[in-house]
Amino acid sequence: MATVDDGELVFYPAFCFRASPTHFAWVKMGAVDVHLLKRRAGFEDQSTFFYMNHPIRFVSLVGIIVARTEYPTLTILTVDDSSGVTLDVIVLKAPITEDDGDKPVRSGRGEDLQSARATRHVAATNKTTVDMTALVPGVVVQVKGTLSMFRGTMQIQLERVSAVQDTNAEMRFLDQRSRYLVEVLSVPWSLTEDEVERLHYEADDEEERLEEEQERIKRRQRRRTEREEKDQRRIQKLWEREERLRAEEALYSRDAGAKYMRDFEARKA
Repeated sequence: MATVDDGELVFYPAFCFRASPTHFAWVKMGAVDVHLLKRRAGFEDQSTFFYMNHPIRFVSLVGIIVARTEYPTLTILTVDDSSGVTLDVIVLKAPITEDDGDKPVRSGRGEDLQSARATRHVAATNKTTVDMTALVPGVVVQVKGTLSMFRGTMQIQLERVSAVQDTNAEMRFLDQRSRYLVEVLSVPWSLTEDEVERLHYEADDEEERLEEEQERIKRRQRRRTEREEKDQRRIQKLWEREERLRAEEALYSRDAGAKYMRDFEARKA
């Protein structure tokens, strides 16, 4: 796959992303910069956005919660990180199942209130529980998450969250964020032709290894199925043999009983 030159920026194909300083990192960003992220043609089916030509999937930011809005299936934390704009952080709620046992309770105002179990929040990817008890307006937090877009506006799908305990920790993050913006994000990502070619070969080799592994898995599954079918046939044959023996024994017992009765009747006569 060829690189794409968009003016002065070169956009590399996905097999090059492993060499990117941003694609597999929690990129420290300000909300204003998150809103500048863009999608690229050819990557619509991936949760990858671009800052200049840097591919980004995971971001981290620190800010104060200025609003918490509850919906039936999610909670939205609006975070202000003093960069000039706010950013919505989406926290999913675990679906209610029949096993939960709890049912919604209706308040005196006629509003549906979910039970504690129904309002369990979970991380976007691995669905582990997220404790939202202390995440209320006025609390300074560090959030990490994946990127998404809703009605043309960038959002973060929450993966991890923690309260920021003091101003020093907040200032350290802001310093790291500023340096990363200057030293990494503001400098176009660049690869040589040799690096692109090497990454292409590595991607092809990895794809070939994956195909071979999938074929090995399929072979193992076929062998397992064949063994199971063979065992099933063996069991069936043993069962049929035992059935024949039982039938023969029953027939022998019936004949022996009949002969005994005939001999008994003959002796009586």
